[in-house]
Amino acid sequence: MAAPVTTRTGHVIGGRLIEQAGDRIEVVNPATEQVIATVPAGTPADVDTAVAAAAEAFPAWAAVPPAERAAAVRRVSEGLTARRAEIAATITAEMGSPIGFATKVQATLPAATSAGIADLVEGGYSFAEEVGNSLVLREPVGVVGAITPWNYPLHQIVAKVAPALAAGNTVVLKPSEVAPLNANLFLEILAAAGIPDGVVNLVHGTGPVVGEAIAAHRGVDMVSFTGSTAAGKRVSAVAAETVKRVALELGGKSANVVLDDADLARAVKIGLANTYINGGQTCTAWTRMLVPAALHDQAVELAAAAAAKYTVGDPLDESTRIGPMSSAAQRDRVLDYIQVGIDEGADLAYGGKRDNLPERGAYVPPTVFANVRSDMRIAQEEIFGPVLSILPYADEDEAVAIANSTVYGLAGAVFSADTDRALAVAKRLRTGQVDVNGGAFNPVAPFGGYKQSGNGRELGRFGLEEFTEVKSIQR
Repeated sequence: MAAPVTTRTGHVIGGRLIEQAGDRIEVVNPATEQVIATVPAGTPADVDTAVAAAAEAFPAWAAVPPAERAAAVRRVSEGLTARRAEIAATITAEMGSPIGFATKVQATLPAATSAGIADLVEGGYSFAEEVGNSLVLREPVGVVGAITPWNYPLHQIVAKVAPALAAGNTVVLKPSEVAPLNANLFLEILAAAGIPDGVVNLVHGTGPVVGEAIAAHRGVDMVSFTGSTAAGKRVSAVAAETVKRVALELGGKSANVVLDDADLARAVKIGLANTYINGGQTCTAWTRMLVPAALHDQAVELAAAAAAKYTVGDPLDESTRIGPMSSAAQRDRVLDYIQVGIDEGADLAYGGKRDNLPERGAYVPPTVFANVRSDMRIAQEEIFGPVLSILPYADEDEAVAIANSTVYGLAGAVFSADTDRALAVAKRLRTGQVDVNGGAFNPVAPFGGYKQSGNGRELGRFGLEEFTEVKSIQR
């Protein structure tokens, strides 16, 4: 039986909290399987109200000088930092991210990315430039619909809202119904930072109802969506009816290409850590490890030994490295894929069984598959859990071909003792970002994918410009 509801929250439209008396959606802690909150099941009528509020607020917000908008985004970043502990605890409760990771990444990265936007504008970025006899202006798109996922819930919200605000847009936000509570905290932070009522509006609900209403709405000028490729295709199709701007950050099946001269132990350790980050519920996770055939067995042994060190359990325990999946549905999806790998004939080198895992909670075992072929489903489809596939290759050309063989192109990695060689291979990968020898994530570099991993870019200057229209004035 579910525990009593502890929190009841609502939409935020035009600066007002609207709890709503209709149907509600339960928010379940995936570690305890207890209901911890409810949010409204929003309707198209709620979207209409939010879009109207955003449209009404748009002219005044767009007229605010860029330096003042940047200062407001700076205050938002500071507010995120001040409430980091509360944000981390909320995200751990609603989607199971281990508290250490939630504190260091889930609650900290949004402050960094929003500060990066403020730095950019305050550092001299201009929304106008001279091109011959033309004055070229970057103007706000208008009302932006932001539809965000549950895996990095607040980061994905801020990666859209901060640049949209800095560029002069207003926003209608639909967070994931799986992890929606952090969004209400964020709206409180926006209000405290002085963002005017109606500039950012929050509508809770499901994708097929609220998400579709946002994508289809004639009053929404742009949709920025992060989620699955299947859902992204639907957003594109619905948005096409009004020919609105669409930016998509979708799925991934990223390859970690370990070259024959690499430090194998280091490459495997870092590669596995990247695969298992956030319980593997990361679109950029390097879920395919490509190793020279002659080094395959050694890599498998190293990976299995490293996987054994990943403690699974209570996300509130600081020693936990893998918490529950975000939901029972996601747990079942990952377990189904593990069975698919076994049925396809991949070698189960580590994990795969729920032995010694907590009986209650959406837990799955960290898993390593060996001797995986590129045509297997576990090598082609996004699993979104702590499952690593190790694929042997004959030579560098085959490694590149395997890396590029999926419909995705979001991220990847290359390891080599020769940095120039690694860079040359990185340039051959058809993907939006590549880490060479464990290069660190850059919160102001452009982020986005090739192929069915989406279109458009987030973060930094490229993310800011995504939320602008370009006008040429000839003189």
